Amino acid sequence: MSLESTVGEAAIEQNLEQFLLVLSVSLTVATVSRVFPWFRKIPYTLLLVIVGLGLAFVDVRLVNLSPELILEIFLPPLLFEAAWNIRWRDLKRDLVPVSLLAIFGVVICVVGIALAINQLTGLPLTTALLVGASLSATDPVSVIALFRELGADKRLKTLMEGESLFNDGVAVVAFSLLVGLPLGTEKFAVSTTIASFLVFVGVGIGVGCLIGFGISFLTQRFDLPLVEQSLTLVSAYGTYIIIEKLGGSGVIGVVTVGMILGNFGSRIGMNPRTRLIVSEFWDFLAFFVNSIVFLLIGDQIYFSSLGENIDLIIVTVIAVLLTRAIAIYGLGALSNWLAKSAIGWREQTVLWWGGLRGSVSIALALSVPVILEGRQEIINAVFGVVLFTLLVQGLTTQFFLEKLNLIGDQPLRQQYSEFLARRVALNRVKDYLLEAGNTKEIDSEFARYQAELVQFKINGIQEKIDEQLKKHPQLQALDMEQVQEKMVDIEADTYAEFIRSGRLNENLSSLIQEALIEADKKELTST
Repeated sequence: MSLESTVGEAAIEQNLEQFLLVLSVSLTVATVSRVFPWFRKIPYTLLLVIVGLGLAFVDVRLVNLSPELILEIFLPPLLFEAAWNIRWRDLKRDLVPVSLLAIFGVVICVVGIALAINQLTGLPLTTALLVGASLSATDPVSVIALFRELGADKRLKTLMEGESLFNDGVAVVAFSLLVGLPLGTEKFAVSTTIASFLVFVGVGIGVGCLIGFGISFLTQRFDLPLVEQSLTLVSAYGTYIIIEKLGGSGVIGVVTVGMILGNFGSRIGMNPRTRLIVSEFWDFLAFFVNSIVFLLIGDQIYFSSLGENIDLIIVTVIAVLLTRAIAIYGLGALSNWLAKSAIGWREQTVLWWGGLRGSVSIALALSVPVILEGRQEIINAVFGVVLFTLLVQGLTTQFFLEKLNLIGDQPLRQQYSEFLARRVALNRVKDYLLEAGNTKEIDSEFARYQAELVQFKINGIQEKIDEQLKKHPQLQALDMEQVQEKMVDIEADTYAEFIRSGRLNENLSSLIQEALIEADKKELTST
């Protein structure tokens, strides 16, 4: 065996051991957080950061955190999962405020943070711009998880998640355009910068649409859940790599593919069972990747280095909070005026305080060229801000939600949704039993007896539903939403069935979805 192959095998073995160690620690944290009630009050991702900080404090390093590893391996699945789960109908209603925050909000943060750092710490403006670009990407993973756990308003979740999805791409593009300035390899010009930005975004959206719609129409031709699941995984990584090679924004491309497949492809090319399999797969993958990323964020902190730049970190933290406030309240007011978005000051306050920074910011900071003189200051400032947002803002967001009364009746709505889901599931079980008994697939007496048992459970759930509706009539809207979702599913599944059988050559647009959108517009206009 050659020396090179021996060294290669040793490196693979070492990487595997490190990976298993990180995974073991992450799963231990997940288990402990569920076993002990007190830990449940802390979002899982924040708990991972705290554990990572503890390991860093005693100088136990799990693995070297590579920016390329985060950007190329960890980032695509995180972006795809969020884009897959966000509903276009919800996002479309708030597309104006989300677009304003994702584009102009990033500009405000980059410029404001850079000017504050330059004026108050003396760091060169070109270097300070890289700090601003790195910190303009929000990463509200733990806050979104908290929203789900507490049952916060769905619109608040859509606003925060939608902004994060798009501003990650804009932030990465901004960083790519600015990184050449302190090295002297690029010169800033407004026209050139805007043109480069449009090329980055245009290539990302264009290629992302081609891949997303291509896979959507492809999956109409067959019904193979594991193949369709694999196609989504390949599309996430493949889109990122292809677009980066073409000189576009891989982040924007992955978000585009995820949204198309989640809102269009999964409707026209996947049956309900396949959609469930794919969704559960991406839920697992997001949990898996987040577990590693947030643990490594804490693990890579060097306290001595942060202590040497405490003044820079304090200035940067204040600048981040102020620029975020200007962006949220200013652009929120503009959106309310332009698009009648009706985003109140309470929602804006949570959006301001919940704008955490995380893996994308750290990856960008670590990707600064080693030859740049102020590289360590950039890294220290970004790490310091990330720690502050995760540990201070992340742990106090629940307080803001409760004090601003933004949790509302969402826990009640969630409980009611569970009753509806159980009723649908049990009715399907009963229908199967009756059909199997009629076709002699199983003994008719046995099928009838089992169906009666299921019907008894259905009656109990129906009593709870009626009781909830009597006390809270507003819950009737959830029944309507469920019926509308079922209508769209039946129409899409029918078109896919015709295509698979060869009776239809191309997909037909959803008439029901168009009708629902028109009805929503009329309702908004009348109010």
